[in-house]
Amino acid sequence: MEDFELLRYVTVGQYLPGDSLVHRLDPRTKLSVFLFLTLAATFSLSYTANAVLVLVTLGLVLLAGIPLRYILSGLRPALPIIIALAILQLLFYGGHYVPYGLESRTLFQWGWIHVTNGSVQLVVVSMLRFVVLLFLTSLLTNTTTLTGLTHGVEAMLRPFARLGVPAHELSLVATVALRFVPLLAEQLEIILKAQASRGASIAHQGKLRFVSTARQVAVLIVPLFVDAFRRAEDLILAMQARCYVGGRGRSSYVHLEFARGDYIAYGAGLLFALAILALRNRFPV
Repeated sequence: MEDFELLRYVTVGQYLPGDSLVHRLDPRTKLSVFLFLTLAATFSLSYTANAVLVLVTLGLVLLAGIPLRYILSGLRPALPIIIALAILQLLFYGGHYVPYGLESRTLFQWGWIHVTNGSVQLVVVSMLRFVVLLFLTSLLTNTTTLTGLTHGVEAMLRPFARLGVPAHELSLVATVALRFVPLLAEQLEIILKAQASRGASIAHQGKLRFVSTARQVAVLIVPLFVDAFRRAEDLILAMQARCYVGGRGRSSYVHLEFARGDYIAYGAGLLFALAILALRNRFPV
């Protein structure tokens, strides 16, 4: 049954109650720091900058009291895709990527396979960047309730209402989509168990079992999305039955307020991201 327990590998969208400093921060502060560090990771091309970002996000994870093993378990479902992309970048993208801080040098070439130090750097930087994004996304959702994320996103988008941006609707769509991530994993787990109970060969053994498992899961994409649409329709009907009305004039029971720790965290996150972006061309490698 271990092969069908997919929900335990979904770390995004799962709230873990706690009383850490990160848990007590305002949702707007966490969303802002998340955006700052995401921008810093996106535009950093060197080994050093991405390694620093990994260490900083790892420190934030430990500060929040979230088990590191729990967050890293979220890598398992995506490992086949990550490995496939890394191999493609390593073998076929060498001649198109100029290595940061180094002179381009061919390490191996055979026919149309071209491995350079640039392609190696691209693979390593992409892996580090993926780890940073995984840490940040898991940290944001593990320490903030969906209600808090909804109010935080709405509050941050509210100044753009004058430009016609529907702040409440966009925040609701974002949080509902995030809530559906663990629901989809749960439903896929149920479908896999149902198929196995009917004699389908789902659980495979061997070093390449993820290939066979991926082929089996691909067949289940259609019923999975059919169930997702059914859940979405049920949600729409439930909101209509409760006379839900969004948009202008809608009041809120929750009023967010910044505390001293929020100002410190906001300023520290902004200054760190600006430092990484300003010095990204000065890192040696």
